Amino acid sequence: MVAICDLEVDVNGEEAFLVSKASFLITASLACQIVGDLDDLQGILSSFSGRLRKLFSKPSIASIAETSKVVFHNFPGSVRGFELMARFCYNNGRIQITPSDACLLHCVADYMEMTEDASSFPSLIKLTEVYLLGIPCWSWSEITSALRQCQDFLPSAISSGILDRIIDSVAGRITTAGVGDTTPSGSSPESSAFRFSCDTRSSISTRSGIHRAWWFEDLSLLNTDMIQQVIASMVLQKVDNVMISRFLFYYLKCGAHGSPSEKRKATETAIDLLHSLDRSCVSCKGLFNILRVASSLRLSKSCHGRLENMIGSQIDQATLDSLLIPAPIGIGSLYDVSLVLRFLKSFLASVGQASMTRMKRVGCLIDSYLAEVAPDPSLEPSKFAALITILPDAARDSHDAIYRAVDLYLEVHGELSEEERMKICYAINHDKLSSESCMHLAGNPKFPSRTAVQALISQQSKLKSLLQNTYSAPPKDSKDKKNRFDNNKLDCSMDNEKLSAQLHEMQWRVTELEKICKKMQTQMAEVMKNTISNPSGSRSLPMLCSRLIP
Repeated sequence: MVAICDLEVDVNGEEAFLVSKASFLITASLACQIVGDLDDLQGILSSFSGRLRKLFSKPSIASIAETSKVVFHNFPGSVRGFELMARFCYNNGRIQITPSDACLLHCVADYMEMTEDASSFPSLIKLTEVYLLGIPCWSWSEITSALRQCQDFLPSAISSGILDRIIDSVAGRITTAGVGDTTPSGSSPESSAFRFSCDTRSSISTRSGIHRAWWFEDLSLLNTDMIQQVIASMVLQKVDNVMISRFLFYYLKCGAHGSPSEKRKATETAIDLLHSLDRSCVSCKGLFNILRVASSLRLSKSCHGRLENMIGSQIDQATLDSLLIPAPIGIGSLYDVSLVLRFLKSFLASVGQASMTRMKRVGCLIDSYLAEVAPDPSLEPSKFAALITILPDAARDSHDAIYRAVDLYLEVHGELSEEERMKICYAINHDKLSSESCMHLAGNPKFPSRTAVQALISQQSKLKSLLQNTYSAPPKDSKDKKNRFDNNKLDCSMDNEKLSAQLHEMQWRVTELEKICKKMQTQMAEVMKNTISNPSGSRSLPMLCSRLIP
């Protein structure tokens, strides 16, 4: 098209601009002609750009009579950015600025050092600065469009400071907009109908009511780097952490697309951002959803650790179905018990001994989990024992569920040695077993003999304690009757009859309890005799008395 040119400009290796003194600006693939009336091409550009003036003033450049070549790297906006700058220079510092190109022009002006000191002509950076003062008056669609545009020249947008101003405006509108608003303040009227339809789909139920997250869909179109910048600003501006966490879950579900590496980057970024929020504001269910896809994305070890730590710190909010995670390939067991153990360690590290309500909730959850994993023939005894013992004793009011799980595990794993059985049964607190469980354990051949003896001793202690309380504590009703008799002078004969009946009933209960204790002592002697005479052989323990007087 043009055989001879005075200046060749390479912009980011994408396009070569060929410029001649005849005032033509031509690209190799774009028929773009800009008319000017200055003869000195280098003077046209350098009169507005301090960067070009420094470049052209170098002796190595000025002494070249033939075509000069300038190569720009990381030019903001690439080809479009250079064209806008050239139009500004050829029009003697005049250009129409709109919200769609204000950020780009500002970054170009900053990159090319188009300041007031560089020229007596109007400064492009000054013009854009004045225009950007009107950001609060931009519509929501204009400001989100500018935010998406900054993604194409993110380093320049950050260094020039324009990105912070746009993001602060976005976060500010999210903060100040009402919960029930269908459109943010400043939105363009033409987008209202579309915004209302989006709000209907993205309404979110929270503990405090229904939140219409009108901004979810718009911001989910941003890339991962921009999401990180926006969320960081939201946190600084005290945007509700619940809404931020919900948006991040929404972004991973609806906005994070692309190659596996892009999905991995988006997931790791979301996990890091969630980790910076208040833990109570992050959904445990949402974290489990991330965990399900994390294995296929091959997250970094540190990122996976943060995810497990977040789940573990609020494991009391989890459900049994969430914990039933299949074991990784190559692990023999059905479920990933090691992962659940790591969850519990994180929970204990975060909650300590302060909240017994949460601790007992976790104890109930793990009892249900034990019942599910106990029938697994590939579950190692050490891991099963670790599941039982990892929580403190105070986490459970009753050990009946543990006993049933151990009973089922020993039934499936009949090949365990006596030592392995003892390690598992050691975790059972016999004092927290019901009478029915104690009686069942005493006659259960799957349990070691020593465990059965401990169960009988515990049951005997309970009966002795009950007997002592019966002897030492006079009936409350009799005291009340006597007091009422003394104070109100009631009929003595009627009170004496009732008191006599109560004493007779008490004596009968004491007699029955004594019989039970004697019977248990006989059973204990037989158990110990059988254990000493035949320690390695099979034994048949006598059943406890099947009837206890309530």
